[in-house]
Amino acid sequence: MKTFQPTQKEIVRKWHLVNARGEVLGRIASKIAGFLMGKNKATYSAHMDSGDFVVVTNSEGVMLTGKKREQKVYRGHSGYPGGFKEVTFEKMSKEHPERIIQHAVSGMLPDNRLKQDRMARLKVFKGEQHSYEDRFNK
Repeated sequence: MKTFQPTQKEIVRKWHLVNARGEVLGRIASKIAGFLMGKNKATYSAHMDSGDFVVVTNSEGVMLTGKKREQKVYRGHSGYPGGFKEVTFEKMSKEHPERIIQHAVSGMLPDNRLKQDRMARLKVFKGEQHSYEDRFNK
């Protein structure tokens, strides 16, 4: 018997709607990363991109455990002298709550050539409203 290996044309991508209100950030991010990689499918293969689309709503309602709400800091550097920036979780959650989930999911995906395509299938929205309603009404 041979192991079934689907081709790119045979991959069927589903749409998953995830509500982040009241969910713990790390737990919801690992669940989303699994959907993006396709680990929930029987035909999962690490070298192929067989994952699904994920729409996340209510990104401002995500929770952290312990004292992380006050202590967590997002750091980045532009590459130029003096380009180091730090943004606290509190500030990020007020200004761009979508980026919190994107950053967490990005950290849970493997760093390979498929990561950019997988992240492109992640759609994160601030409130209940999103522009992909027609995908779920089938």
